Amino acid sequence: MNFSAIIALVAAVILIVASHGADGESMVSLLQPSAIMIVLGGTFCAAIVNFKPSTLITAIKASAEVFTDKQPSHKVIDEIIYLAHQARMKGLFSLNAMVDNIQDPFLKRGVQLSIDFNNPQMIYDILKAEISYDEEEELINSRVFEALGGYAPTFGIVGAVFGLIQIMGYIEQPDILAQGIAVAFVSTLYGVGFANLLFLPVAGKLKMNLREKILLKEVVLQGIVSIQMEESPMVIEEKLVAYLKYHNRNHSIEQHGKKDRTGIFGTR
Repeated sequence: MNFSAIIALVAAVILIVASHGADGESMVSLLQPSAIMIVLGGTFCAAIVNFKPSTLITAIKASAEVFTDKQPSHKVIDEIIYLAHQARMKGLFSLNAMVDNIQDPFLKRGVQLSIDFNNPQMIYDILKAEISYDEEEELINSRVFEALGGYAPTFGIVGAVFGLIQIMGYIEQPDILAQGIAVAFVSTLYGVGFANLLFLPVAGKLKMNLREKILLKEVVLQGIVSIQMEESPMVIEEKLVAYLKYHNRNHSIEQHGKKDRTGIFGTR
């Protein structure tokens, strides 16, 4: 679980509610079901007009990774180096017996292509195209939440205007009018709150997670092409050093190179 994101979201809500209560205002004034219906209902209906319902559902499902903190496994790097050693010692076709045990789908596909086609440039072009397609396909999830973040404040204003229209009938009753105006602007609070505390941060986090996934696939691509070109495992490992440094691995590169790479493949 991504506890930092959950704690930050809860803390923001508590601070808003606490600041409202510190002025002696009733918490009930912040609970306006009609305002929530206008803001969320209007926001999601507008999103359905903009995107296909299936796209919206997919984006909502993808948002779960923001709070579960699901990150791509970096064990794939160890697998690449292990495969490079096997290809070096026993030949590229020896990897055919290991394909079914490879957990990462992208690495598995790349190894299978390396076995089937003796053309590094073609393999690179195929996998590069797949990376670009996957990136565009997942990028739509963040775009959905960016759109939600744009619609929510607007429907907050719509709710406020709608509330003001309703209370104009009490123009000759100042007490009721003042209270009604305060309630009307709760819609604006909901709109801005949902946009800046939920929708836009989720969109940003989805982009960051996608960047991690694409970067890892780029590393896998580099490793697959290097194996296909029969480069030395030491050279391949050096090419992955930059990625390891980028993620601030706790162990040194020397330790990484000397550790037992049995992994999912068993002993060498």
